[in-house]
Amino acid sequence: MRKHALACSAILLIAAANVAAAQSASYTIDPNHTYPSFAADHAGLSTWRGKFDHSSGTITLDRAKHTGTVHIVTRIDSINFGNPALKQMVLRDMIPAPLCKTQCAFFDAAKYPTAVYDGRLAGFVDGAPTRVVGKLTLHGVTRPVDLKIGHFKCIPDFVVKPRQRCGAEASATFDRADFGLDAGKSFGMDMQVSMQIQVEAVEDK
Repeated sequence: MRKHALACSAILLIAAANVAAAQSASYTIDPNHTYPSFAADHAGLSTWRGKFDHSSGTITLDRAKHTGTVHIVTRIDSINFGNPALKQMVLRDMIPAPLCKTQCAFFDAAKYPTAVYDGRLAGFVDGAPTRVVGKLTLHGVTRPVDLKIGHFKCIPDFVVKPRQRCGAEASATFDRADFGLDAGKSFGMDMQVSMQIQVEAVEDK
């Protein structure tokens, strides 16, 4: 009888977990575990690599309905190359000659302090999204940028159990000149920027 009761309890717990996983939920980005990183050409000589140290936002997810949304806000002045002088240069509005053949535009962080990404989760496989269809607003320009999700997983949060913590690795490539960030174009620099994004978010109460 005791074994039967234990088995029934286990089945009920599994069923409850499956119901919870199937429900729609909202999540808040964990800024300490979320870092968009990037790689960009430097005149064909080397590759500039860096990341943004401060992002915030929200995610919604409904695994049963295969739907969800992403809203991420990244602070431009949190860019980090490990090179303070380079950081200060790219945060300016314009870079004068001779660094460019003519004046060319960079982030202008004073006027455009954030980059905003809004998208919808798509391509669900076994309850997990494989891509995000969305738009990036950067330097005052909004253009379509889709993300490929290479890894997605949810587990009970380490601290605030039984809430869920979800994490993902996503990537994208875009042309920075499309956003008016054309510094180096006159020297033949490749305008393509590759992004690698690690993100974690904790389920709201």
